[in-house]
Amino acid sequence: MKSSWRMALQYILVFGANGVSLPFIGLWLRARGLDGAEIGVLLAAPMLGRIVTGPAIALWADGFAHRRTAITFLAVLGTAAYAAMPIVDGFGWWAPLWFVAATCAGALMPLSDVLTMRLAVREGFAFSVPRGFGSAAFVAANVLVGALLVTGSVDLVMVWLIAAGVLLVVWARFGLPAEPVLEGGPAAGLERFRGLHRLLADPVFMAAIVAVGCVQASHAFYYGFSAILWKAAGVPESLTGLLWGASVVVEIAFMWWIDPWRRRVGIGPLLMLGLGAAGGVVRWGLFALEPPLWSLWPLQVLHTFTFAATFLAGVQLVERLSPPDSHTAAQTLSSMLSAGVLIGLATLASGPLFDRFGAGGYWAMAALAGVGGVVALGLGRSGRVRA
Repeated sequence: MKSSWRMALQYILVFGANGVSLPFIGLWLRARGLDGAEIGVLLAAPMLGRIVTGPAIALWADGFAHRRTAITFLAVLGTAAYAAMPIVDGFGWWAPLWFVAATCAGALMPLSDVLTMRLAVREGFAFSVPRGFGSAAFVAANVLVGALLVTGSVDLVMVWLIAAGVLLVVWARFGLPAEPVLEGGPAAGLERFRGLHRLLADPVFMAAIVAVGCVQASHAFYYGFSAILWKAAGVPESLTGLLWGASVVVEIAFMWWIDPWRRRVGIGPLLMLGLGAAGGVVRWGLFALEPPLWSLWPLQVLHTFTFAATFLAGVQLVERLSPPDSHTAAQTLSSMLSAGVLIGLATLASGPLFDRFGAGGYWAMAALAGVGGVVALGLGRSGRVRA
């Protein structure tokens, strides 16, 4: 099997789980009696924890001979945590288990991205193509589970996550290419720390990942509370899955067709990042107004910019602004901010915002996307990246 197809299946399994955990874990926790603030704290903790776990996992992963080894270990640990959650009861149990499961799931993304980019450069395929299969799996998972939840138990959420985790463990161990971390063998611990320090001391690199992180973090309120808000407005879970699916369908189209085209014609990552920030201001500002059901469909199309364009711009910026021997650390630092610290803070704030303002909490997300756009405007002056 070609490496592009191997990585496509890797993304299918990872996003097949994310397509259920992101929109529906809030419903599972709500059904067990947690309020908005408790859900916000529980969801935010592993994101905030990435300020420590992100760099630590990156340094740990680069100590293996092959990139798939760390992915396999993380898949095993995360699946075990998911499996334990239905067995126990109470916030005090769910919080640490979710911390472990979400930390492992979050770390799988940058590690898979680095592996895919390495293979794409050597074998000549576009990074966005196998990544797009992950988005397709996200759509299929949230539409299918959303439909099942109309008549089925919310416990289907955990059954799905555990099953997906088991399949991911098997594939990571036996299906992923045996790509070495470094051609000369794993780097010594001190060298890995030095590479991380160089990245942290680079103001242009840090500004780039902050800009990307702000736009990505503006999805926090949507991820945590859109399903709850829509259900309160009379939208059934089946339509919630379809709404999430519609947003990811346009994301897939962007990754499979628009992104390869824009690279061919020379459209750079800064323009894409600017479009992502502008889309976030518009999308979340209109969501705050509690628009009618029919208008949610065109608003979901803006996911093309708020997520897809921003994500691919971030991957390209990180690749350009970091040395080859620091790509794992660079992608992990970017993930730490965009899918960790910044979105963790936004998620932590989203619980109280939801409890007090309901859909009005989206206004804070629109402001956060705007901050990302302002930071992005200053990147072009560095001379190291082009629009």
